[in-house]
Amino acid sequence: MIAIDDRLLDPQELARSGPAHAAIAQFGHPDGRRFAVCLADPADWLGLFFAIRAVGASVLPIHPATPYAAARRLAVSAGCHALLHHAAEPEALPDAAPSPGMLLQMSSGTTGAPKCVERPWEHIERELNSYVATFREPDNMTPIVACPTTHSYGLICGVLAALKRGRTPVLVDPGNPKHLLKRLRETDRPLLYASPAVLHTVAQLAPRDETLHAAMTSGTLLPAAWFDRIRARTRHMFQQYGCSEAGVVAVNPDMAAPEDMGRPLPHLAVTAGTADAPAEILVRGPAGKVRTSDLGALRPDGMLLFVARLDDTINVSGLNVYPQEVEDVAMTMPGVADAVAFRLADRFAGERVGLVFSAGGTVPVAAVMDWLRGRLASHQLPAQVIQLPAVPRQANGKVSRREIAARHAEGRLVPALEGAAS
Repeated sequence: MIAIDDRLLDPQELARSGPAHAAIAQFGHPDGRRFAVCLADPADWLGLFFAIRAVGASVLPIHPATPYAAARRLAVSAGCHALLHHAAEPEALPDAAPSPGMLLQMSSGTTGAPKCVERPWEHIERELNSYVATFREPDNMTPIVACPTTHSYGLICGVLAALKRGRTPVLVDPGNPKHLLKRLRETDRPLLYASPAVLHTVAQLAPRDETLHAAMTSGTLLPAAWFDRIRARTRHMFQQYGCSEAGVVAVNPDMAAPEDMGRPLPHLAVTAGTADAPAEILVRGPAGKVRTSDLGALRPDGMLLFVARLDDTINVSGLNVYPQEVEDVAMTMPGVADAVAFRLADRFAGERVGLVFSAGGTVPVAAVMDWLRGRLASHQLPAQVIQLPAVPRQANGKVSRREIAARHAEGRLVPALEGAAS
């Protein structure tokens, strides 16, 4: 069963009734069909998902906040035969070729233009079996899924893994943290699947004498200051690492540091560098060889460490600067709530570091620079620091440093009233 709001729903019933049945029936025999789905009600969306998977067709989940024009562009670029967008009638799309049944996903676009990733259903099933058999700690926990089920994190790890374990996942809107805390209190041994930003908010809002039973983080490296706050308020803290093409790659059942991604799942072969010489993380599995574009290392005990995105590394006069190191130092300064380092072009050094930050109140840029000077090497120091009302993050909590750099170059980063560029 799946719990959505106050509704307890049977996935098989969802697949047989309502918009799921009508939408698929409208397009005749579904073999080879590719459906793009953008629906506001998670019950309607999941009903279509289970129905499409059951008949061996393909589905492209689209976040419900996506407007029609953008959803249609995604559907066409993914080669879909039909688009189901909110209350509108299902729309047939032209010139789509049939394909075997698979989950279609658009990459995050944090390092380039989004692309369509195709994962056959048998690959998803193999990932689920490996994930559930290896990651046993949640066997007696109830997943609280406070992230979009149109993303593989919420759909595969939050919903499908729970059903495979025989647990009932509880879907909760992350936009209301107080309600989320209430559901966590009402649930026996809850495991919260959420973005780093939501986990940090919940850890801050929870009373000092209250401990979260379990939390899972994924998608982006936790800033050290956020990790310390969440870890101190959480009994069991998990982390998983993955990519669009391979799914979940590694799981950590007991986080001791933000960079500890976990040990690779047994159905995959993973290679990386060493702590002294990080190298690109490569994954071999059902999808073949996958280049992650992530720098990482494998410890002798098998723990996979994340260092940085290859595209995010900043080369200052031949010296590598990893943005997370700059961000972690900035966020140890009292008053700084969030920070992101990004690449600036520089005609002398080739590249330099830029930094945007947000604060609970007024934190002078000059004071931030003074703080960094005493704690970073000269090549790590930002050439520009800008205070923003809020650091730009995507809906899933990820940061696109490429987008922040582009907005800076185009003059679209508007400083907070009391902040200034340095």
